[in-house]
Amino acid sequence: MQEDIATVQAYYDQNAELEWQRLDEHPFEFLLTTHMMERYVKPGDRVLDIGGGPGRYAIHFAKRGCEVTLVDLSEENVRLAQAKAAEAGVCIRSHVANCLNLLDLGLGQFDHVLLMGPLYHLIDSEEQFQAVECALLHLRPGAKFYASFILTFAGILYDLKNAGNIVIDAVNPASRAIIDAVATGGDYRGKAFTRACFLHQRNILPFLEQFPLKKLHFFGQEGILAPNEPELLRREPEEIACWLEIAKKYLEVPELLAFSEHAMYIGEKI
Repeated sequence: MQEDIATVQAYYDQNAELEWQRLDEHPFEFLLTTHMMERYVKPGDRVLDIGGGPGRYAIHFAKRGCEVTLVDLSEENVRLAQAKAAEAGVCIRSHVANCLNLLDLGLGQFDHVLLMGPLYHLIDSEEQFQAVECALLHLRPGAKFYASFILTFAGILYDLKNAGNIVIDAVNPASRAIIDAVATGGDYRGKAFTRACFLHQRNILPFLEQFPLKKLHFFGQEGILAPNEPELLRREPEEIACWLEIAKKYLEVPELLAFSEHAMYIGEKI
């Protein structure tokens, strides 16, 4: 497990700027996710962003008047988050730490806890359980929990948007395992862009039902827009805005979840 953590840490230390740019290049995920989160996150709230990367969401909510603490495994992610926060004229607290060791930081309790990266990279299911359990210890009763997952179908969507990839992936053992997991309803845990966990959508809610949470929402973070994102982004702003509004209507339709690469669960601590 320590080897997996070191691999993920090294990946983000080397690619912090690319991770910041990712949501510029793929804006629908951020726009639709914040659309859902802003139903609950209000100015003055305390927000803990666990695995918050270079700070996209942390800075967004700091701009909206929240008191934000970011924790990330990667020192470069945290450094970039602080630099971007300064550019934006906001202040965020930050710590370099493993999400499994949060209690060592003495952070206290929050109104909102975001766990939007660690569950992509914890390969071991027991460590995923521990990460959620630890996150919930930082929530007061009635406060909100936000967890993100990469879906197994994300690999298929990626290849649909990138010509030539499927010819390689169809014979690559790791990629082939993701392709097969979509068909069988299984998950994939192993080598991807770094060490990663891709979950089949049918397995996410049963996992979270183990915790003292009331489900509020479960939705695809790109909505229906991920499969055609490159083409959509070349269209006129008026049409893009129209598609975003339509995507919002469909976010929680279960049959359409696999149109997204990422899924988010929003729950209330009981």
